[in-house]
Amino acid sequence: MRPVLLQPLFASLSTLTGIGDKTRTRLAALLGGSAAAADSPLNAPLPRLIDLLHFPPYAVIDRRAVYTVASLPAQKIATLTITIGRHRPPQRRNSPYKITASDAGGAMELVFFQARGDWLQKQFPAGEQRLVSGKIEYFNGVPAMIHPDYSVKVEEASLIPPLEPVYPLTAGLSGRLLGKAVAQALERLPELPEWLDKAVLRQEKFPSYGEALRLLHHPQQPEDIAPAGPARRRLAYDELLAGQIALRLTRRQNRRSPGASLPLNNNYTQKLRRALPFQLTAGQEQSLAEIAADLADSRRMLRLLQGDVGSGKTAVALLAMAQAAESGAQAALMAPTEILARQHYAAIAPLAEQAGLRAVLLTGREKGARRAALLQHIAQGEAQFIIGTHALFQPDIAYHNLALAVIDEQHRFGVEQRLQLLAKGKGVNILVMTATPIPRSLVLTAYGDMDISTLREKPQGRQPIATAMLSSAKMAALLAAVRRALARGDKIYWICPLVEESEKSDLTAAQERFAALRAQFGAVVGLVHGKMPAAEKDAAMAAFKSGAIRLLVATTVVEVGVDISDASIMIIEHAERFGLAQLHQLRGRVGRGDKASSCTLLYKEPLSANARVRLSIMRETEDGFRLAEEDLRLRGEGDILGLRQSGLPDFRFADSSRHRDIIEMAAKHARLLVQDEALWAGEQGEALRLLLYLFRQDKALRLLQSG
Repeated sequence: MRPVLLQPLFASLSTLTGIGDKTRTRLAALLGGSAAAADSPLNAPLPRLIDLLHFPPYAVIDRRAVYTVASLPAQKIATLTITIGRHRPPQRRNSPYKITASDAGGAMELVFFQARGDWLQKQFPAGEQRLVSGKIEYFNGVPAMIHPDYSVKVEEASLIPPLEPVYPLTAGLSGRLLGKAVAQALERLPELPEWLDKAVLRQEKFPSYGEALRLLHHPQQPEDIAPAGPARRRLAYDELLAGQIALRLTRRQNRRSPGASLPLNNNYTQKLRRALPFQLTAGQEQSLAEIAADLADSRRMLRLLQGDVGSGKTAVALLAMAQAAESGAQAALMAPTEILARQHYAAIAPLAEQAGLRAVLLTGREKGARRAALLQHIAQGEAQFIIGTHALFQPDIAYHNLALAVIDEQHRFGVEQRLQLLAKGKGVNILVMTATPIPRSLVLTAYGDMDISTLREKPQGRQPIATAMLSSAKMAALLAAVRRALARGDKIYWICPLVEESEKSDLTAAQERFAALRAQFGAVVGLVHGKMPAAEKDAAMAAFKSGAIRLLVATTVVEVGVDISDASIMIIEHAERFGLAQLHQLRGRVGRGDKASSCTLLYKEPLSANARVRLSIMRETEDGFRLAEEDLRLRGEGDILGLRQSGLPDFRFADSSRHRDIIEMAAKHARLLVQDEALWAGEQGEALRLLLYLFRQDKALRLLQSG
């Protein structure tokens, strides 16, 4: 049960004065919930008053400077006392209503569009003084304030906030109304016990949780809402600490959960090693040793295998799957797309056969008798490796003995989908893989419950990729180079960001580019995109692999995992529209064989400063870990290759690029707190429980109670 002390903060938005059904619906949408949830049972996730308090402003309007008419700054907010003069109603339709006003320094105008004259006469009586605040514009040398933000009697000056927080808004919801709602919620904020150690409070100069919220929503200085300010850092630390405690408790629970023990006996694994056409790198050997030890343990494995593009994660996964087979168990490998699943199958099945194992492919395309036969092979244990897409966890699939789940590009699957696969076995060990190198700060915040193996080296024989930037104004020179490359027999990817031309976008579409290149170079040009039927995609990829197609126009459907080893040229059109990690993934489709490879970043002028920095970094390095750090710095944690969909924390206060120091501090602090089980029975433990409730970590509390 939620503590009584916190119940006022988990009240419905409807309990606030001035919040009707429409406003509540809009607030719910803004806060990330639903209108229906606003009055649902207390365990409904959103929206509650606490969610309003945990909705920070992103800027402040500074109204502290007081001006005279003679000193008014253009395009800035100004506050001044004026005497109301003549009213000039509009002479023509759609013309503004103007009011002349003045002080000792000169005259100005107050300007209103589509306002009622009788209301303006009442609000601004001629001859009276008013204190007004708003943005100043100049027209023909005369200062004007269009629709003042505030206009009050001089004795009501306290009604104008010196520093006004600015919140993200949605249609039909004003900043003034949101501010009033937040002010009411703050009034209900109870006095809470302190959950942070005194040493942390002193070292970081943190205010209390309540004081931090008050400073954030009623700032005394512009710095009070800044990420580097004490108030925001305190709330970010609380948010990070709550998340880290939850991850640590989850990790402890996972470690206590029995897993399928799969000792290494070097039967199938040695046969597979001999079948591999290459030598494993030191990084692969290290990762395999870590995974082998996990699988042999009686506790369930939960490990993240992260590696740069082309670092050889699939080979590591294959040998882990072979270790499961040595105990008579099955391993499933789940990929996010059918193209990638089929590619995994094509690479794994022949190697498995050499080791005396059987791999099957299960996607949504298998139907009827073929599907029934596959399901029978799986259910009877005749197939040791099951490779597929979402089809792997459908209700009609029964495994004989699923003991290892390998989830490729795991951020593309929802949590529920992963759990559905794990429910197909008992104590299933989990290996998740990503080719998106994840910065350390994000690893801590998102994967603190996992053990992590990292591959940094590329397998022997991989070629460096020469990367160049080219303006689309030089398209003719590029096409001439493409013609020469095709004459040499090279294979080329040409990536476009859209499938079809859109009236709302000037991005070149894949279908448009395909038509133009096909007209110029003939039948060697092919097309693949996500909207094509699966059979057509397969046929296009097979033709590219065989060489029947040598110039493949594609969308980012080829971004992850596609392996055509003799493709040596990558052209990315509108490269300025992509993030660094995505550009790196695309570039990684070439340089996989023994041919010298290149990547051309084709951009459209003018380039923004940010885009120029991104493309320049791409030219400088092929190190995906450095690129991921730069991507985080430039774009924030939510945008790294679409990781916002991944189950990464959706922070309200913390910022992975600006709060790296307190991320590491919170991780260490959480580890010590979770280890000290006696602490949770005392006063600090009770206070920490409040923290977990406030930041929606109720599940962690259930883990805490279960021990």
